[in-house]
Amino acid sequence: MTIRTETADGVARIEIARPEKKNAITVAMYQQMADAIAAAHDDRSVRAILIHGQPDIFTAGNDLEDFMKNPPAGMDAPVFQFIAALGYAEKPVVAAVNGAAVGIGTTMLLHCDLVYCADNAMFSMPFVSLGLCAEFASSLLVPLYAGYHKAAEKLLLGEPMSAEEALEMKVVNRILPPDEVLGYAKRQAARFNGLPPTSVRETKRLMKSAWKSITEKVIEDEGRTFGRMLHSAEAKEAFSAFFERRKPDFSRFG
Repeated sequence: MTIRTETADGVARIEIARPEKKNAITVAMYQQMADAIAAAHDDRSVRAILIHGQPDIFTAGNDLEDFMKNPPAGMDAPVFQFIAALGYAEKPVVAAVNGAAVGIGTTMLLHCDLVYCADNAMFSMPFVSLGLCAEFASSLLVPLYAGYHKAAEKLLLGEPMSAEEALEMKVVNRILPPDEVLGYAKRQAARFNGLPPTSVRETKRLMKSAWKSITEKVIEDEGRTFGRMLHSAEAKEAFSAFFERRKPDFSRFG
């Protein structure tokens, strides 16, 4: 099992369920999540969407082996379908994070409406160390939320964020004990059952409308740049080093 879905009590739950691979996300999993969000959008009984991982891991990010075998070929690739589905979700999206949230595991949270994490959560965006660039509008949203200099530490140097730092940087709403995160997120998602759905959707739309066009532009720019850099010599060295379990050598690049 890789993605589990369930709709109950007005909440569409999407569980990343691949613990044997640290919840690393494959192309097929991106498609499953995109389809699940689309189904939740069309289901009139759904008032909120909840995304979570396992008790000890949210996601290790892309499954790099699968990613290299099936790189995104265009903006209609499953990863971009997921990005569009989450980014354009009209209904509120709640995330519960335990353990590590790597790469897109962190950047997807920037597009959720409510994010709750465990005190052992750790967030990272190691795109530069892989010879790539920021994605999912993180080059816009992280500086917007946390300020440029803090964003530079996290995106240029790839420094990880603790739960406390993620709260300070406005990536998460609240920190909880690990065994309380999912239950709290479920209760928060269920609160939308008692609210008028149109009011919730319209208020979300209005809050996001001010930077909607620039976010779309940045996602497209990042996507094109990411695709180009994926075939660069620097990325090849970074990925080779990863699979060979060695430190990459970028000294020959200018």
